[in-house]
Amino acid sequence: MEKIASFTINHLKLEPGIYVSRKDRIGEETITTFDLRMTAPNREPVMNTAEMHTIEHLGATFLRNDPEWKDRTVYFGPMGCRTGFYVLFAGDLSSKDVVEPITRMFEFIRDFEGAVPGAAPRDCGNYLDQNLGMAKWLAKRYLDNTLYGIDEQHLVYPQ
Repeated sequence: MEKIASFTINHLKLEPGIYVSRKDRIGEETITTFDLRMTAPNREPVMNTAEMHTIEHLGATFLRNDPEWKDRTVYFGPMGCRTGFYVLFAGDLSSKDVVEPITRMFEFIRDFEGAVPGAAPRDCGNYLDQNLGMAKWLAKRYLDNTLYGIDEQHLVYPQ
């Protein structure tokens, strides 16, 4: 069996950033998958499921309501390794193309107050597994340490 593309990235060199994970063609449309890496794999603690779940709810809500990106958003969700998230957008895009909306999304998460959208028994299969305080802390950390002032090294996978 062939090794899938995401398993060919050197996770020992990978740092937090925004990376193009893959591009797929669906008919005439290109779907670009982005790796939103929030922690350094195998060197920093992984995120817990409650805060990841909250980031997922808030991030998906933000993207699907954003005037520019709502019709281009295919998916936003957590990585199984709990070091970041994947976001899929319609279009042949680069990492630089999405820095602005991803930054705005994490600012929304950092600044969010109130009930987490969709965190109710009727709306979610595990609605109690939420941690807004920690989600906000992680969003601020990603903004301060990675997104604000992001450079080319954190936009292209390491060799």
